[in-house]
This record gives sequence, C-alpha cells and structure tokens, in this order.
Amino acid sequence: MSTAPDQQTSTMPELPLPAGITSAYVDCNSSCGLIWHILTSGSPGQPLVLFCHGFPELAFSWRKILPRIAEAGPGYLCVAMDQRGYGRTRGCPAHEASADVDNYVFTNLVRDLVCLVRALGYTAAHSIVGHDFGAVSSAMAALMRPDVFRSTIQMSHPHHRPPEPRQHDDKSEQVDIQAELAELSPPRKHYKWYNSTPGAASEWENPAQGLEAFLRGYFHLKSADWAGNAPRPLSGWSAQALQEMPEYYIMRAGLSMPETVAANMAGEEEEAEGGERWLSRQDLQVYCDEWRRTGFQGALNWYRAQTASTPRARRDLFLFAGRAIQVPCLFLGGVKDWGVYQQPGALEGYEDPRTVERGCFRGVRLVEGAGHWVQQEQPEVVVEEILRFFETL
Repeated sequence: MSTAPDQQTSTMPELPLPAGITSAYVDCNSSCGLIWHILTSGSPGQPLVLFCHGFPELAFSWRKILPRIAEAGPGYLCVAMDQRGYGRTRGCPAHEASADVDNYVFTNLVRDLVCLVRALGYTAAHSIVGHDFGAVSSAMAALMRPDVFRSTIQMSHPHHRPPEPRQHDDKSEQVDIQAELAELSPPRKHYKWYNSTPGAASEWENPAQGLEAFLRGYFHLKSADWAGNAPRPLSGWSAQALQEMPEYYIMRAGLSMPETVAANMAGEEEEAEGGERWLSRQDLQVYCDEWRRTGFQGALNWYRAQTASTPRARRDLFLFAGRAIQVPCLFLGGVKDWGVYQQPGALEGYEDPRTVERGCFRGVRLVEGAGHWVQQEQPEVVVEEILRFFETL
C-alpha cells in the first residue's frame, strides 16, 4: 500500500512516534493528485478505521489513539493521514495563495478519502473518525458515500445538514454575521472569516512572539487548562450571541490571530506549562517544524473554500440537500470546548431525522478534563468511547 520514500521524503526528519505506529506514503497521484503521508497502526486486512485531523494539526495528533484502537477487540488497521494541504502529504504546493480553491471543497475532499481507501486495498472503511475540520470531513464522507464509510464519529465540531436550494440567492450566514460582528463595540470578526483572508497565512507564519510561543498559546487557550473556557449553548446565530465566545473564535476586528493569542496569554505562562502533560515540548516542536516547512496557506485553503467567496462549495452541497447521515454516528467532545457550541443548534440537530436517520445516532459524549484537543488531552477516555461505539455496530 505504501510507496518507497523518494529523495524529498527521505530527507525529512523522523517523527517521534510511539511504539506501534509507522510512517508511510500512499501514491494516489493518478487518482486524486496526492501522495498521502499516513501514520498506521495494526495489520492490513483488519477492519479499516480512518482518522482525520483538524486545523492547525496533523496526522501526528492521533499518535496517542492509533495503537490502542489497533490492538483492541478483533484488531483494526488504523490510518491517520496528513490531509490535503497539510504536513507531508504531497500534491499541494506549500504556498498556495493562488491555488484553485475548488480543490478544497468537500466533494473533492471526500473524493480524496475514497481514493485513499482504495489505495489501501479496501472498498470500505469500518469507520471514519474526525476532529475539528476533520469532523466535517468525517461527516461529509459518511453523508456522501455511506457505502464506503460505514460509521462515523465527529469530535469537537458537530455536523449540520447541507443547505437547501432557495428560489432567491440569499447572502450566506457567514457574510451576514460578519456585517453584524463589525457593528459591535468593539468591532469583532469571526475566526473562520479571518482564516479565509489573503493575509492570514503570513500572520500565522510570522507571529511576533515566535512560532513556538504562538502555537503553545493557541493550544493552551483552547484546552481545558485555560480558566477562561466555560462553554455553553448559544441563543442563536447573531453577533450578540456569538460574542459570548472567547476571542480566539470571535476576534477583535483589528487583531491577527497571533496578536489575539498574545493578548489572551498575558499572565498565563505558568498555567500553559501544565499543558506539557498532554503536549510535550518535543511534540509541540513537531508542529512548529512542520508548519515552518510547509507554511499555513495550504491548510487555510480549507477555510477559503468554505466561505461565500467560493460558490462551488455551496453549489456542490446542494447535491445532498435533504439527505441525512444513514450510518451509525457518535459525537464526542470536551466539556471545556467551545467548539461543541460554535454553530448554534448543530449539536441538537443530531436528534433530527433530517440530519441523521432514526436509529443511527449513538449520542453525545462530553469528556471531563478536556477542551478542544480532546484526543490529546484525554486519550484514554477517547479510546474507551470509540471502542464502546464500535461495539454497537
């Protein structure tokens, strides 16, 4: 299933992986244009489980999960990939400000995953598990190809059903909310909109505090270790409701993300050191080294593709209007994670048969002692919940 490393990949430093995980490459250049970098645990021929990371993460984010799932029960082949535009997966130039952003709409991202499943020697995956933006991937994959992705778990970012075509072309929610947020005092902006702007990649790449301090702060602020996280359901999709969220979600209009993190990290250095129990300095360095090498633009193209500036993203989803997830699914998040509630009504939507067919939803599990990075902060509990879900299949 894997290709021999070429000159480019063989010169990269080895990742500090736990025992039982192998780094490999899968050549899908002739199908989806990618040479995937994957981390694997388990044996080919066992039921396949895919793990999709979010932003600003990597396949490496699943290092604590893969071996424990692989060796459980009947055994599984666990595969985490660096997604399109991330890490060591190739076929996407490192700096893609002028890239065809249509490559990042979800119909194409699901195509990537179908090609990977086939290249691994399978026709179907036992399950697809996704965190953050990868949770959207996992939900869309199951929605679009239930024959290939036979169960699904979303972590930290709930699924909401595809939009319905309307007789008149209304402005998207994101454009409307930006106008509302700009009218607040002080003016605010949504982080997804910010991440889709032309200057965001340069600002992520060149933080005044240095990349290590920036990413350490970003991981800390969104974890259970930050006392400022007290998430709760929001009253609706309005500027007044959304401004209850921390500034790493609803940003000050004049600040970049590094500036937002620096402002919120004032006095937090000692508390942030506690995060080393779940994100060591060595592991943080993996993220820093990879982002320095690739830059952030390829990953941020996911945000560019999902905004109103990319009409194809919305048009493609009209293909699935009225379609519900038809396979078993579970939602898993951290008790201290605002991401669970960032899209008002999405979490409750799992109980709606228009979103998930009756009998398919296996419930919501919120993990104590975890914020947004639930599979890194509380890996033992996440493994237990995944395996408990698999027992229901």
